[in-house]
Amino acid sequence: MVKYTHGHHESVLRSHRWRTAENSAGYLLPRLTSGVAVLDVGCGPGTITADLATVVAPGRVTALETTGEALGLARAEISRRGLDTVDFAVGDVQALDFPDDSFDVVHAHQVLQHVGDPVRALREMRRVTRPGGVVAVRDSDYAAFTWFPRVPGLDEWLALYQRVARGNGGEPDAGRRLLSWAHAAGFTDVTASSSTWCFADETDRSWWGGMWAERVLKSKMARTALSTGAATQEDLERISAAWLAWAADPDGWLSLLHGEIICIA
Repeated sequence: MVKYTHGHHESVLRSHRWRTAENSAGYLLPRLTSGVAVLDVGCGPGTITADLATVVAPGRVTALETTGEALGLARAEISRRGLDTVDFAVGDVQALDFPDDSFDVVHAHQVLQHVGDPVRALREMRRVTRPGGVVAVRDSDYAAFTWFPRVPGLDEWLALYQRVARGNGGEPDAGRRLLSWAHAAGFTDVTASSSTWCFADETDRSWWGGMWAERVLKSKMARTALSTGAATQEDLERISAAWLAWAADPDGWLSLLHGEIICIA
């Protein structure tokens, strides 16, 4: 079962639409070639999907999401870019509705942290990948996020996010676990790496801090925190203000760690 902690509020989509293959799948790009078939699991608003489709054309990319509504976001992006090599499917990564050996590359960005059984998901990704093909996964590691100055409200934000995500059956510190999950799924040829996003100049701080200040108040995470008693409205408003305070500090710096794996099927 996949319970998506963030939801699809516009404040969430602003950050997800910023993602590109270059800033979010750079570890995979050297392994892509023209003509290969790609499955993009949890494609979100489709910006990475569209980039992958451009790289592998005339090969086809299949964009997968858990609901038709979510998939509509990717359809809109693909249509906007005028791409005709992308197919769309609704499904669950833990029970993929594709035959064995269907794809050369299966890619998932920020997906396994939300999945109740990530090892099962990786086994399914392996099953639908042709022998010698690639399963590529990248996930955040929230406990490894670091920032300056140490605004207490951001420590509170991190603790709250981890409570909500784990309450949904996810693992917010997935990045450090990817290698072990891959081994448990039966992969023997795995290359593990990591990369970061860094937000430190005035423009980046304003964008990232402002985005999270809104997400804390208006996204699905906020609704879940309130409905489960993980936080009060006063708590959320205090955390939101902390994000704005951090963003306004000229010394503000934030680095987000992501774990990555390339698995050979």
